[in-house]
Amino acid sequence: MSEGVPFARVALVGLGLIGSSIARAARAAYPGIALAGFDLDADVRARAAALGIVDALPADIGDAMAGADLVILCVPVGAMAAAAAAIAPHLAAGAIVSDVGSAKAPVAEALRAALPGVTLVPAHPIAGTENSGPEAGFATLFRGRWCILTPAADAPGEATARVAAFWSGIGAKVEVMDAARHDLVLAATSHLPHLIAFTMVGTASHLEAVTEGEVIKYSAGGFRDFTRLAASDPTMWRDVFLANREGVLEVLDRFLGDLAGLERAIRAGDGEALFDWFSRTRAIRRAIVYEGQDTAAPDFGRAPAA
Repeated sequence: MSEGVPFARVALVGLGLIGSSIARAARAAYPGIALAGFDLDADVRARAAALGIVDALPADIGDAMAGADLVILCVPVGAMAAAAAAIAPHLAAGAIVSDVGSAKAPVAEALRAALPGVTLVPAHPIAGTENSGPEAGFATLFRGRWCILTPAADAPGEATARVAAFWSGIGAKVEVMDAARHDLVLAATSHLPHLIAFTMVGTASHLEAVTEGEVIKYSAGGFRDFTRLAASDPTMWRDVFLANREGVLEVLDRFLGDLAGLERAIRAGDGEALFDWFSRTRAIRRAIVYEGQDTAAPDFGRAPAA
């Protein structure tokens, strides 16, 4: 392993948006690193091979694991247990296994069950787009974004430090957090917003007094932002909601209470209550921009129509 490179050979299981972006980012940050990839879908393997994003892309998962000192599972949360079981017989001695799932407590449990004795450092890069597939990846996806590591309390500190160094090297900001707390935080900041988007877009398209064509033709900026979230990968999000069921339901219960309060204010014509609520939420938006997690560009950075 060369100086400044935390791992000599990285194997990526799953070559969609996140897996292919990790490959591109690692190649840019660590020119000497060896990258192997695997995907169950032969078509995805063929497309990834044509893009040249990894050095080796065997059809057998065991061959992809050969010699890897870091293995990252980049598959939907619901497929983590099967992926971990598939790599178990082929891991090199001392290999560290990580993942990119957005629900950590159930993933950690699945990994521990399938990989007893293996060093595990679960991770969640908070980055993505509504697009999927190896063509959707790009090297700067993680630049300036958070990657949360959720190692168990007894995980070797040196392993956590190496995984943290890997993510820092490809541009991410790294935080270490308890898995259960991660799942509650992400339920509020990511999972519930997606659930609301899926609901809102479906509701608008099903309104009896409004045709689907009108919904599409007259979409305003707010609705367009909902549709971006609602266009996210359905398999991934189905698995996220099932895996982080407790966290999502806890935050959803709070949301429904707040929504009922807004409904009461609208029915009562209570403009003061609405103004106070909207002022607090406006401050949250400003804080997000201040922290560099989004741009303050007009219209959310959309290029004006020519």
